Amino acid sequence: MNRRQFIATTGLTTLATQLPQSKIQAKISPQTIIKPPRLQASDTVGLVAPAGIIESKDIEDATKTFAELGLKVKLGEHILERYGYLAGTDIQRANDINTMFADKSVKAIIAMRGGWGCNRILSLLNYINIRKYPKIILGYSDITSLLLAINARSRIVTFHGAVATSTWNQFTLNYLKPILFDGESVTMQNLNTAEGRIEVINPGRAQGKIVGGNLSVLCSMVGSPYLPTWNRRILFVEDIGEDVYRIDRMLTQLKTAGILNQISGFIFGQCVNCKPGDEPTFSLNQVLKDHFKSLKIPVFYGSMIGHIKDKFTIPLGVDVEIDAVAGTIKMLEPAVN
Repeated sequence: MNRRQFIATTGLTTLATQLPQSKIQAKISPQTIIKPPRLQASDTVGLVAPAGIIESKDIEDATKTFAELGLKVKLGEHILERYGYLAGTDIQRANDINTMFADKSVKAIIAMRGGWGCNRILSLLNYINIRKYPKIILGYSDITSLLLAINARSRIVTFHGAVATSTWNQFTLNYLKPILFDGESVTMQNLNTAEGRIEVINPGRAQGKIVGGNLSVLCSMVGSPYLPTWNRRILFVEDIGEDVYRIDRMLTQLKTAGILNQISGFIFGQCVNCKPGDEPTFSLNQVLKDHFKSLKIPVFYGSMIGHIKDKFTIPLGVDVEIDAVAGTIKMLEPAVN
């Protein structure tokens, strides 16, 4: 089931539910972005299910995966709850996020899976405490909501990459470990394969803080107070199971919202099963050209970002340089302390 079909549902959360959200946000400094501490062997990572339902087998597999990385796991209290198609009520799922950030024994938070549901809990997160206890939070797909909101409201670097149920293969680890464990500034470049082929829409290089995630989720957040500023940003997106006309529609939404004309560069990662329909249509390449040729900023398509086995780990909020012809993303600073 693809994202569009799926979309077509106490504790520290008490503070977020009792206080008006505007008062919570007003106490957060918008100036300085914080880098979370790096991971180390024997650290404990918190596993949470902020969106779709998971099974006990998912936890068993994830625990084994992280044990092989030398990491311990701690489960969110409500990780196996069910509420319709969600992994618990909104309050339960938000409580697990808030609790994991406040728990000093937990060094990173990793989402079990995406699906749908993170948008529903954004107003229940305690952004003050999240900033007070910064730590790595990692995921993709629907987790885009959390990554963008925490980056924007708590002003900490967040990480777009594998969820706990992803394929943690060597390619993924080759980018995840240097960034999250070693604090390196890496250059991300696709494999030299047919699947790793880059399509250049606009050549050139650009620098800026990188932000982004799943295109459908990002568009669902437009107009909310949970998005970062866009001026001179490098924007990346990816998606799955969307007809080309829907991609066109969502990019048009970003354009009419005034987002695309502020950014300094654009990366479209992988668009899995995003195929033209049977009726007269455009290719995705043509849609990208229609939206970006006139903007005269570097743009390329095909980066290893998205619903694929081989994934980059993209740190939201750090300075990068992109080269559209080479198809590279070069970090200009470490993402962790």
